[in-house]
Amino acid sequence: MNKVALITGAARRKGLGQAIAARLASDSYDILLHDRGATEGDIAPAHGVGVNQDLDTTAQEIRDATGQRVETVTGDLLDDTAITNIVAAADAYFGRLDILVNNAGVGYLFGLLTETDPAHLDAVLGVNLRAPMLLTGQAANMMIRGGIGGRVVNIASQASKSGFAFASAYTASKHGLLGFTRSAALELGKHGITVNAVCPNHVTTGLGAWQNEYMSKARGETLDKYMAGMRARIPLGRTGLPEDTANAVAFLCSEQASYVTGEAMNVSGGEEYH
Repeated sequence: MNKVALITGAARRKGLGQAIAARLASDSYDILLHDRGATEGDIAPAHGVGVNQDLDTTAQEIRDATGQRVETVTGDLLDDTAITNIVAAADAYFGRLDILVNNAGVGYLFGLLTETDPAHLDAVLGVNLRAPMLLTGQAANMMIRGGIGGRVVNIASQASKSGFAFASAYTASKHGLLGFTRSAALELGKHGITVNAVCPNHVTTGLGAWQNEYMSKARGETLDKYMAGMRARIPLGRTGLPEDTANAVAFLCSEQASYVTGEAMNVSGGEEYH
């Protein structure tokens, strides 16, 4: 029986979650692909969430490319009942869960600290930190019942280690995610469950392109100048690719990483090194 991986926020075209799902499927994992399924105003805009059509298309592409079983589930990660239903879907479809990748994140509600919108703050902290904590607890219970351990990988960010202007809520949520990663690793190690984080620097996904536009305008720079400055800060001379993050996740999910837990792995071309 194949191992099963649940990846949240994984339907958007050319996104990190899609690349992670495709890579794990290529390593013979069956996949439960999650995304929100529908847009909703500025809390869940088209450039930030995957809709049902994205889920269906991504799932079929991965099936066709790998031959693995891929099922889909929708749910708003600000809704506790939806979180329970997402984990329950792994049991209903596959009867097991071996890997949880907490990839879903709100990386688009940016703005000045002095103009913080409480609803936006709640959404960022809710999806980026609260939801991974709840999902991990419920997924760990399922892994423990299975009796063969498991893997949890939290997709953090360079913003989990460094500050970023105009993204104070996002940065705080990602710093918190690393604290949670380390604490969960201490609790779950006795069950053979490792908990790690991957910390990419900027990746120009569809959302990443929106971020580039937003940040360049906020800094009063042209997009070309902003991107040139970003590349100049990276020793390897380029921004990240979704596959760079996917490869790191695949390693942490593999047997080669069975003695790695509580870590926060930089995938930043040398830009972030602490």
